[in-house]
Amino acid sequence: MTPESLFYLIIGIIVFNFALDKFLDHLNAKRFKDPIPKELEDVYDAEAYAKSQEYKKVKYRFGILVSTVSIVATLAFFFFDGFALVDGWARSYSEQPIVVALIFFGIILFASDILGTPFSYYNTFVIEEKFGFNKTTPQTFFLDKFKGWLIGAVIGGGLLALIIWFYQVTGPDFWLYAWGAVALFAIFMNMFYARLIVPLFNKQTPLEAGSLRSEIEEYANKVGFSLKNIFVIDGSKRSTKANAYFSGFGREKRVTLYDTLINDLEEDEIVAVLAHEVGHYKRRHIIFNLAVSILTTGFTLWLFSLFVDNAVLSEALGVSEPSFHIGLIAFGILYTPISEITGLIMNYLSRLFEYQADNYAKTTYASSPLISALKKLSKNSLSNLTPHPAYVFMHYSHPTLLDRYRNLKR
Repeated sequence: MTPESLFYLIIGIIVFNFALDKFLDHLNAKRFKDPIPKELEDVYDAEAYAKSQEYKKVKYRFGILVSTVSIVATLAFFFFDGFALVDGWARSYSEQPIVVALIFFGIILFASDILGTPFSYYNTFVIEEKFGFNKTTPQTFFLDKFKGWLIGAVIGGGLLALIIWFYQVTGPDFWLYAWGAVALFAIFMNMFYARLIVPLFNKQTPLEAGSLRSEIEEYANKVGFSLKNIFVIDGSKRSTKANAYFSGFGREKRVTLYDTLINDLEEDEIVAVLAHEVGHYKRRHIIFNLAVSILTTGFTLWLFSLFVDNAVLSEALGVSEPSFHIGLIAFGILYTPISEITGLIMNYLSRLFEYQADNYAKTTYASSPLISALKKLSKNSLSNLTPHPAYVFMHYSHPTLLDRYRNLKR
């Protein structure tokens, strides 16, 4: 394949993905006015449902604007030899491949983030503020962004530098060493993310002694789940939306409850949500997802190793001198159809795992408090109760509220 043909193939993939996403968004938007399913009629009253519909419409229109600006900027970057320009800037500072790659990706990612910042700011301080969700201050918003840049530079830059060094030292076999390094890093982060990264953004405090902690510990003992680390995170620092998650393994495993969750739900509903999270652990969903992620990463790195020396990849993006970083960009886009397929499979499995975790909570605790918790969380986040099935199939990692309700009622 010639560089020109490959270039237009890359452009075709980008445009097709954009068109598909907008088509699915359109299908989903057409169902915004659908009546609430009978089983969920108690989620919204008329006023709250009207607010939910308005929120969905505003987010939909804003999403169209953001994605349109994004694809126009992306296509302009491709057609006006943006990669060659940035590659030239990077090479003007150094001839060392690792340094060149770090500068190259640093410029592109930083520029992309700067372009998206006004939209992110508007979403947070106009849209989310209008509908009563935002609790973030401008200071916190920009401090979060700075911390994100710093973490990305240290962790992302460090991994990229290590992978390129493997390539320089081992040649085509670099993917094996890179795979091992990425796998170890993934396991490490799964173990210690809550201990090392979360505190950079949020305050975590142990759940204080009281009836809620007693109920949680009683349930954990009942199902043989050793649980000493129960933390509350100050999610209300940024949003009114609630959440809970399970992380870590062994002595590092912990349950984290958002303070908004504790404020929004009754104690039995919180325990039911916890039982769902315990279900994920008992059914080994976390280990399965980690293993699949590591295997997928290995396959991707192996496939990339077959093309990394192909000069056509670099020439397709207007760069005459082949390089690891330019080849990585081209390969990443060409790999998109495969990643979409694997993403669909993982979403399907994720929805299946959610059912299994719900069933675990139902059999070891009770279904009624979990149903009422899910309804409250949906109401408080103004979530869409009538999404289009095609949109769910492509994008949802969780079943819809209606599907979860019907499963829990069986």
